[in-house]
Amino acid sequence: MKPYLNVITLALAAMLWQTCTGQNMNKNQNNQYSKLTPDEKRVIINKGTEVPFSGKYYNFDEKGTYLCRQCNAPLFYSSDKFDSGCGWPSFDQAVPGAVRETLDRDGIRTEITCAQCGAHLGHVFRGEGFTPKNVRHCVNSISLQFDADTPPKTQKAYFAGGCFWGVEFYMQNTEGVISTTVGYAGGHIKNPSYEDVCRGATGHVETVEVVFDPEKTSYEKLAKLFLEIHDPTQENGQGPDIGDQYLSRIFTTGSKQEKTAGRLLNILREKGYPVKTRVTPVAKFWPAESYHQDYYQRTGKTPYCHMRTKRF
Repeated sequence: MKPYLNVITLALAAMLWQTCTGQNMNKNQNNQYSKLTPDEKRVIINKGTEVPFSGKYYNFDEKGTYLCRQCNAPLFYSSDKFDSGCGWPSFDQAVPGAVRETLDRDGIRTEITCAQCGAHLGHVFRGEGFTPKNVRHCVNSISLQFDADTPPKTQKAYFAGGCFWGVEFYMQNTEGVISTTVGYAGGHIKNPSYEDVCRGATGHVETVEVVFDPEKTSYEKLAKLFLEIHDPTQENGQGPDIGDQYLSRIFTTGSKQEKTAGRLLNILREKGYPVKTRVTPVAKFWPAESYHQDYYQRTGKTPYCHMRTKRF
């Protein structure tokens, strides 16, 4: 063999040996890999273990994705995280193809590493019965970083049309609605109770706060729905529910909602409906007692005084 071929062969062999033994792990650290602290290197490169119950992500429940601290590859989703009581973050599933498993030298434990860069993460255990998946990826917090989910931009709407149970039922089952809360609005007493409102001396009406995603629905669609699930022409209540707390009201959060609600009421008037619904700005909304929340969902019943009637 010619001398220069011997040199090339030896160089290639040396590179291969470095890769296999982990000595070349951080060769791209200044480019594609994050710069690691000494503590991070001890765990990620030298396969150490952080002290249990000390890691940043052990007692941590935000929604998002856990990434490799070294190369930023997605490893685990927060939806697969659970508390195993072991002192380290636990996941019963990894992102498909993101984690590599290797049997430890002792032939007992199974190490898990980042499939993209080889960073040491921790160990995986099976058959413990913590979750139906029966798998526990036990991961060092220091091997991870977290990418939080971006919460959707939401808006709120407030509708009062008789018993708030029925209004909430229809709003809850509408695409784009994120959450609903029943309560009281429009009155002059702070934090009223249901009994206070029923006595009719507070000025409050039974109201539903609707939190919705404006990318999936619109305020106009919700307002139209509201004006079709109750009778906006009834003056003294709604159906069999008579009293000031059951009056028809739209409480607005700004001029845009006010204009939209006013325009829809004018459309109904032009169609011959003697509208009694009033539009006023929302000053303060007070959530009702817990036993009023999600009433029809909890009981499995359906509204007795609300039904949808096409008006638009």
